[in-house]
Amino acid sequence: MTAAMNAREAILDSVRSALRRGPLDDARRAELDARRPQHTRPAQDEELVARFIRKFESRAGTTTRVASRADVPAAVEAYRAAKDLPARAAVGAALNDLAFPGLEIHHNPAGIDETMAVSQALCGIAEPGSLMMASGPASPITHNFVPDDHVVVLDANAIVGHFEEAWEILRARPEGMPRATNIISGPSRTADVEQTIQLGAHGPRRVHVIIVG
Repeated sequence: MTAAMNAREAILDSVRSALRRGPLDDARRAELDARRPQHTRPAQDEELVARFIRKFESRAGTTTRVASRADVPAAVEAYRAAKDLPARAAVGAALNDLAFPGLEIHHNPAGIDETMAVSQALCGIAEPGSLMMASGPASPITHNFVPDDHVVVLDANAIVGHFEEAWEILRARPEGMPRATNIISGPSRTADVEQTIQLGAHGPRRVHVIIVG
């Protein structure tokens, strides 16, 4: 157990002690979860993948679709070649079931000289056209911010309609809540300088999503 988890459990144990009870059983947890209010969500009359693509690309992001996970390495290589990037990348360990022939890869955090990172998204949110990224050993947070080019793998069946559904997916992760969660809605940008949009101000200049399925 990490130091952060130890601290969390210590706090929860103190609360339980004050309430004179132990951890809740599964039935009680389910009962309390069912009490959470269901917020009003805007109706959507567009297919989820189509809406995600339209919204994400409206903010200078790019996308491509592949039939299966086995097609991801070829799609990554096609993107790298089109951008004339060096044949190396920081690849999240969540993708270590895939081979990337001809690409020099590592699963470590992205360093200052990194030009491209390849990551697995936890889910996509169709309403705003955004990606939800959960940090962890298999998905270093530096991959989201350091390289100029960020390629994100997103399963089509992991695209949900609204933010509320995305938070449910995050809460249900078997490994628990991540230390950090990032919502990515396209390349980093700012208009601080003369009110002119500049990409890459606080992160990647380009974000490309490979939608699988």
